[in-house]
Amino acid sequence: MVKNTCGLAAANTALAGKQVLLYIIIVQNKAKFKEFARKMSKKPVFSGIVCEFNPLHFGHEYLLQAAKKNSDALVCIMSGNWVQRGEPALLSKYARARMALACGADLVAELPLPWAMAGAERFAFGAISLLHHLGCIGQLWFGSECGSSTALESLAGLLLSEELGRVLPDYLRQGINFALARQRAVQAIAGSEAAELLQSPNNILGIEYCKALLRLHSHIRPYTVTRVGSAHDAPGEVQSGAFLSASQLRALLLGGNSLQGLLPEACFQILQEEIDSQRAPADFSRLEGALIARLRMMERADFAALPDISEGLENRLYEVSRSALAAQQLYDGVKSKRYSHARIRRLVLSALLSIPARLPDTPPYFRVLAMNENGRELLRAAARTSTLPLATRPRDFRNAGEEIDSLFQLEARSTDLYALCLPSPPACGWEYRQGFFFARNTI
Repeated sequence: MVKNTCGLAAANTALAGKQVLLYIIIVQNKAKFKEFARKMSKKPVFSGIVCEFNPLHFGHEYLLQAAKKNSDALVCIMSGNWVQRGEPALLSKYARARMALACGADLVAELPLPWAMAGAERFAFGAISLLHHLGCIGQLWFGSECGSSTALESLAGLLLSEELGRVLPDYLRQGINFALARQRAVQAIAGSEAAELLQSPNNILGIEYCKALLRLHSHIRPYTVTRVGSAHDAPGEVQSGAFLSASQLRALLLGGNSLQGLLPEACFQILQEEIDSQRAPADFSRLEGALIARLRMMERADFAALPDISEGLENRLYEVSRSALAAQQLYDGVKSKRYSHARIRRLVLSALLSIPARLPDTPPYFRVLAMNENGRELLRAAARTSTLPLATRPRDFRNAGEEIDSLFQLEARSTDLYALCLPSPPACGWEYRQGFFFARNTI
């Protein structure tokens, strides 16, 4: 039995017998796995990355290069114009997709709005399902604080186990939030080292990726690199020579500073082009009046119908929205030890964007935002194996069925609202005028 750094057994992943033996061989020898995949499947071996690139910085570039070395093609599943923090992305999804190609990606696909704007579990499951349903054997790459995919996958198995299901309710009844209750339940079962993995944001996302792979019974194998640079969402002063976090970079740019030298050069050039064309940076303050007006028009039942609403949170949102005059005042008024700012921002933005609570478990289509020649070859292979319709242009959504059409219409409306966050908003219909970006040069 192979044990991870937390003392959890690899068997906790619910793999047994020959499956465990195959798993150990694959994890311990990436080169053999790649050759095995080529011989057994005759499909491209790809690396997948789930990302926001808000904006794409040196830490992201490091991850892209690590994934690129181990595959024939690199696929990024990227959030669209609205991101998990419940905010508009600094640059449009089209500009960020170009950044990804410039730094090593071969194909960039969009994680649709309801999954991009969800909590960690739904966010991860939606993104991983897109990679899984391409039908190609491959690898998933992500950054983490611990740097051990074995540890994170083992803990993912524990979080899906019946044992945790028996223990967790006792901690939830203590009135603490879900994240803390889960951490204490893991500590009771597996010890403090395992529980500590749930204290770091990139570890948590990595665990959710591994959970999604296990739930989907996916052949995609997870690999992680140790996160470099400033911590996720790290505040504070810029340290010379350090890779800055995305939140530090956003704060600098919105504060009127240049990001030259703080981003990969190709990414800085794209950012500067967007700024010069007044297509960046997006600033949510431009939509605050519309947000407050929208909330004041809502009844309690409307708040109760929002995604991820629970525990009477709709009543708190309704009461605070009656008097709040600014977004931050609203967030602070609803915030408590049970509800994070990010969750509140997502709920409020869901109200503005009219995101429905009832949605399919996974995205029903795979939409390409950008690709190069390598990506085009992968897409051709995926056309033979994918269990999802593949879309490269808005016209591909015509006659695709009610579910897909409804979701794309939601995406189009949200893009029109995103446009209002930009210095010079384009007219409605941006989603229909913009096709995928193609680059002939490959890295």
